[in-house]
Amino acid sequence: MGRLKHERIRSRGLIGRLYPLLLILLGIILIVGGLWLAVLGGSLYYLLAGAALVWSAGLFWRRRREGRWVYAGIVAISLGWAISQSGFSGWQIVPQMLAWLVLGTWMATSSFERTQLLPAETSSRLASVMGWRGFGAAIALAILLGAGLHALDPDNPDPIYQAGQEARYPARSAGKLRPADGEWRAYGNDEGGTRFSPLDQITPANVSNLKLAWKASLATSELSLDQGLETTPIMIGDTLYACNGVNDVFAIDAETGKERWRTPAARSQGRTCRGVAYYRVSRDRGLCAERIITTTGDAALVALDAKSGALCPHFGEGGRVNLLDGMSAAPRHYYYVTSAPAVVRGKIVLGGMVLDGQYWGEPSGVIRAFDAVTGKLAWAWDMGAPDRRGPPPAGQTYTHSTPNSWGPISADEQLGLVYLPIGNATPDFFGGRRRPIDDKYSSSVIALDASTGRLRWSYQTVRHDLWDYDVAAQPTLVDIPLPGGKAARALVQATKTGDVFVLDRATGQPLRNVIDMPVPQEGSVPQERLSPTQPFSVAMPSFRGPVLRERDMWGITPLDSLFCRIKFKRARYQGIMTPPGITPWISLPGFVGGMDWGGVSIDVDHNVMIVNSSVIANISWLYTRARADAANIRPANDAANGDLWGPAAQVGTPYAAYTETFKSPLGLPCHEPPFGRISAVDLTTGKLIWSRELGMAGKSVLGLPVLVPVTMGTPTTGGSMTTRGGLTFIAATQDRILRAFEARTGALLWSARLPRGGFATPMSYISRRSGRQFLLVAAGGSHGLGETGGAELVAYALPAKSSADNKPSVAE
Repeated sequence: MGRLKHERIRSRGLIGRLYPLLLILLGIILIVGGLWLAVLGGSLYYLLAGAALVWSAGLFWRRRREGRWVYAGIVAISLGWAISQSGFSGWQIVPQMLAWLVLGTWMATSSFERTQLLPAETSSRLASVMGWRGFGAAIALAILLGAGLHALDPDNPDPIYQAGQEARYPARSAGKLRPADGEWRAYGNDEGGTRFSPLDQITPANVSNLKLAWKASLATSELSLDQGLETTPIMIGDTLYACNGVNDVFAIDAETGKERWRTPAARSQGRTCRGVAYYRVSRDRGLCAERIITTTGDAALVALDAKSGALCPHFGEGGRVNLLDGMSAAPRHYYYVTSAPAVVRGKIVLGGMVLDGQYWGEPSGVIRAFDAVTGKLAWAWDMGAPDRRGPPPAGQTYTHSTPNSWGPISADEQLGLVYLPIGNATPDFFGGRRRPIDDKYSSSVIALDASTGRLRWSYQTVRHDLWDYDVAAQPTLVDIPLPGGKAARALVQATKTGDVFVLDRATGQPLRNVIDMPVPQEGSVPQERLSPTQPFSVAMPSFRGPVLRERDMWGITPLDSLFCRIKFKRARYQGIMTPPGITPWISLPGFVGGMDWGGVSIDVDHNVMIVNSSVIANISWLYTRARADAANIRPANDAANGDLWGPAAQVGTPYAAYTETFKSPLGLPCHEPPFGRISAVDLTTGKLIWSRELGMAGKSVLGLPVLVPVTMGTPTTGGSMTTRGGLTFIAATQDRILRAFEARTGALLWSARLPRGGFATPMSYISRRSGRQFLLVAAGGSHGLGETGGAELVAYALPAKSSADNKPSVAE
């Protein structure tokens, strides 16, 4: 018995020593890191907190009760400091304080009394004087002091609010329905890419009754499960048509989800297929009278019979057109089409993805149109040879290294124009070799004559783009009402910079004020040239996020927030478009946006734009060519296995580049949430109607599990859909949730858990068989976000009895 008591005493003594040793270790880390931060010109808080923690631990080592009150002082001062930095922002205060509270929890236990402290009668008078009332007074004083210091600091609002948020949802009468409105005939539903469904069976009153109707697998191999799924199906008649990540095409019964046909396995690995197109040959009733137009991972344009999936024998060569014809030589997968082609005036128009940042001389960004019946080349717009409409002469190629168009395309049949978002010229982070044609069209939106391919107009959103700010979102066409009953034929262009440009789609002239503003000029490499100004769409809300300061650095503990502050102070950051250089620089938004390929949706009845946006920073740096060669940084041999994050060889220029998310050692972004939002903007007035965080942290943000399911706003990939029923549907987040918001207020009305991330735009249609409105989204994760492992279409509908009570929205 005595031996057991002796062992307990030894155990308590050991614990009594381990705890202060842990505090001393943490205190030393804070002191060293805090001293580093102070030398860089940053806050002294971490240095002082580390010293106080060592002091507290030293008292505990001596078994003195005063250690508790020193620690309580750290907690109180930390609270006041956190408030002084960010006001009463929960995202800054809770993580900062939670670590201190968790670390100090044991101090409130009886076990701590037994193992850590001397008997109460031997402790100093400070313990009897300082009671809980004294500690409470210290906390209150810290809060008041912190709030006062924060109030004295100039405010730094998120730019999203600068255009005003007092606008109300405008009232307008809904348009009339047509039989075809029950279908979803193009990637964005209409040729203008509004992603608006004129169906109204599902409403704010009954959306909570939505139930899973069916699932359909789009997997054909293990390979297809690893590629992610970004497709938005089209729906024609009673059939859905969709593609998977390796470019296989599926025809699926719209009522049941049963597969009708699929194409054979793709000839080679792809990475992205966001959709297919449909074309009906007039007065033809035989094979391929109705055809599905798609592309493949080995850069072929393909026409399939919509009824059977068979190749159309009279299209190209046996149903295929080789898109590498006329292209400069490159490793496989350096060029292929990722977004759905557009079909306008009997022509299939497409651009193509060119792998980022590998070498000067990569394939051309030529835009081409092919006859939808025969597959013959109708025209080619090569910005390096703008007067040539056909293929290049024998022995020549389309102009290499030009900006490419990989995002979704829009068209206006009435104007006879096709609109394409244009990326930046290769390589991304060094522009010293770019030609005048590259600088003229890089990061622009262009309008081409659909019949001839001649350029009608172009509008540049970023000059001499060195930040990979491709224009990726589909140009969205909408008629905006003007005084006197007229309407402006507008094009709404969302961008990765977070700006939204509103242009006249006939002329390309801005309909909303755009101002040239100076941008940072310091830190660039000698061989580079910079644009002194950049265009900013000041009459529309901006979604670029705040200008970062040290106090915006974030972490879930003081240690990782300290790491991020040091990282921030060591990097160059002068606001948006800080120039690339040898020393690390920070870009906010990073190259995923702002707004990426998911674009925006439009409530056409009310002229309201729904925007899902991301605010994620990148940190990047350039390597000299000698250093890159020594590190064996080479162009990817197989672009299908290339990585968007990491080294970019940029061979043929003086510099390679490296970019990654600006994140802490725990994998979380270094700056404060939210990282993703969904917002509504009145296009008539340019005013923000509502904005809210989008995405929950219950799964993870960038790989780190966060156990508390709170809405923090996660990065978004994919787009939204609006309906005449007054709803906005969106997945697009890493928490694998499909959501329905009331379009008028932004209130969350319904959500459903998906089997995988839904990084695609939802769509909706009416089944002719049952008359029910279906909601559908692709769930298969994203190659770029590491959330792959599935490939399914997931459909929801109201129960049959409930939908029968609604009048049919579309005539048969």
